[in-house]
Amino acid sequence: SGNNYEIIIIDDGSPDGTQEIAEQLEKIYGSDKILLRPRARKLGLGTAYIHGMKHATGNFIVIMDADLSHHPKFIPEFIRKQKEGNFDIVSGTRYKGNGGVYGWDLKRKLISRGANFLTQVLLRPGASDLTGSFRLYRKEVLQKLMEKCVSKGYVFQMEMIVRARQLGYTIGEVPISFVDRVYGESKLGGNEIVSFLKGLLTLFATT
Repeated sequence: SGNNYEIIIIDDGSPDGTQEIAEQLEKIYGSDKILLRPRARKLGLGTAYIHGMKHATGNFIVIMDADLSHHPKFIPEFIRKQKEGNFDIVSGTRYKGNGGVYGWDLKRKLISRGANFLTQVLLRPGASDLTGSFRLYRKEVLQKLMEKCVSKGYVFQMEMIVRARQLGYTIGEVPISFVDRVYGESKLGGNEIVSFLKGLLTLFATT
């Protein structure tokens, strides 16, 4: 790609062999390109961001899932979009242009669409996909947002965009194809839906 990069892998003691594979990649590509930064147990997405940021040396950070639900082929498009509009954040969107979701059943699609629709109506965030996590951030912007965000779980991604809009940061969007994981299972259940709704109402009341 011609871009200078490093890949920081945060593994929270997952039982699926992620760490072992990351160690193999580190041997192949070198520890200057693959930085494995494991943690002993699951401590949440927000703290994983902070943990990764501490080790990031670049000016921009791309955050993505490591199970290939987010395809790396979109990263050059994120970089192009950022340069084109000098954006603070570039967010992958499943709900614009030729973006889409593959491998989800109807129930999961309805939940995702419904959550996004509710969020758009209540918060008017200025971005079309609030619950996705495939994004490029200017490093100092990500640091500032992490200081402001208080949510956990699925609401966290939404709060990042809402706070960004509040603070006047610019957001660009790139249509992406999201492919559901091949191995393992999604963690979306009743508890997550309830906590999402609570978080959404909290953001509505406080922003």
